[in-house]
Amino acid sequence: MIPRLRAAGGWLYARAENVLAGMLAVMFAAFLLQILFRYVLNWPTGWTNELSAVLWIWIVLWGAAFVLTEQEEMRFDLIYASVGPRTRGAMFLICAASLIFLYGFSFPAVVDYVTFMKVEKTAYLKLRFDWVFCIYIVFVVAIIVRYLWLSWQVLRGSAPEEFDPTKAGSGV
Repeated sequence: MIPRLRAAGGWLYARAENVLAGMLAVMFAAFLLQILFRYVLNWPTGWTNELSAVLWIWIVLWGAAFVLTEQEEMRFDLIYASVGPRTRGAMFLICAASLIFLYGFSFPAVVDYVTFMKVEKTAYLKLRFDWVFCIYIVFVVAIIVRYLWLSWQVLRGSAPEEFDPTKAGSGV
């Protein structure tokens, strides 16, 4: 059963990357169209700028929720990297509990605000703002689930990896 779950997880991860790449391609195309319309055709458009802004929000939150791994997240870890595995695990659990609490506590207000925003629309594309910002709800749920899972792993004895600066990379 576990190999099947790992295969499904790998497939879902690849599809999340595909969605992210597609959004980035659309945003880049909108950027090129904006340059073409403004500087070649002398016909300024606002919808390309609006589409790029909306896609940027979605790219950042989608990527943070589904594509970025724990090791790829930015952090200041001078103290974290210099302690032993047990202390690192305790520090991780404290940070994870804080994140889970804060995101969980704010979640009802976030849902209320996003659903309230259905009364507003974007200026050019007339997209309802609840659709624009619903990705934040998905992001919060994904982060809570991720940190619950990672906390469970730490509690089972799998300490977070020690940072090795010789293996640092760009994620490729």
